[in-house]
Formats: sequence, C-alpha cells, structure tokens
Amino acid sequence: MAPVLGAGVIVPTTDGRVLLGRRITAGETPSWGLPGGKVDQPGESFEQAAARELAEETGLVVPAGRMRVLAVLLDHQLGRPRLTAAVLAPPTDAPAEVTEPHSCAGWQRFALDALPEPMFYPSGLVLGCWLPDYRPAAEGAYRYAVVGH
Repeated sequence: MAPVLGAGVIVPTTDGRVLLGRRITAGETPSWGLPGGKVDQPGESFEQAAARELAEETGLVVPAGRMRVLAVLLDHQLGRPRLTAAVLAPPTDAPAEVTEPHSCAGWQRFALDALPEPMFYPSGLVLGCWLPDYRPAAEGAYRYAVVGH
C-alpha cells in the first residue's frame, strides 16, 4: 500500500496564537486541525504543498519559500504509512476564510495554552514539533527533526 504524504501547516499569529479549523469531514469524528493536506501535485515539495493547501483551505497566501519544514513525522494510524511534514508559516493576523465548507466549519485562533480537543491526530503530532510542552498521544509515531532549520 502506498504511503500517504502530507503537510500540516502551523500558522502563528503575531500575538502568539495558532490557527486551527473545526474539521467536519464526512466519515470522521469532528475534531480540530491545522490547515494542510496531501502532497499530490507532480514534483511538489512539502513547502509547496503547504503553501497550496493553506491557500486552498483558508485563502491565506504565503509563498512556499517562506515555509519552513521543522520535522517529518511517520505514523501508521490509517493502517498504512503516513508521512507528514510539520511546516511552519510566518506569523500572520490576516483573516482565514472557510473555502471548503464540506470539510471545515470555521477557522479560529487559539492561545497555545488553551488548544481545543479533540485534535486531529496528524495535527497533534505537528503541533508537538513546534510546542515543547504539547504532548499529544503519539503511540506508534516517529519524529525526524530537520537539521539546520
């Protein structure tokens, strides 16, 4: 079975909050998650996928060159390998729009010490790369930090 490749995008604000969306994808338990999605364009990098998914899901436009991969995460929660890049966007306070109402009920910014639950599993793993005190349930997940970021 081919692995799923994706990117989760951490979008901080200038006052230290983070952007999360209320996931309402059919067939899934509602949860909170970061913007992001699959690397599915030919020749696409994690940074390019992060920039594309961020624009598609929120209307926020950030050049791929301003995205920074913090780590790559490997998990098998789907019954097959999933590689997720933890990607940090530059801080922005620009409003996020709901562009995919079939999968997102709204975007909100949360204080880092008041993150909502339940958190979408890959988003929790990504946030754990950025927030030293955030420890989501990560049994069976592996983190590979990017050196020199």
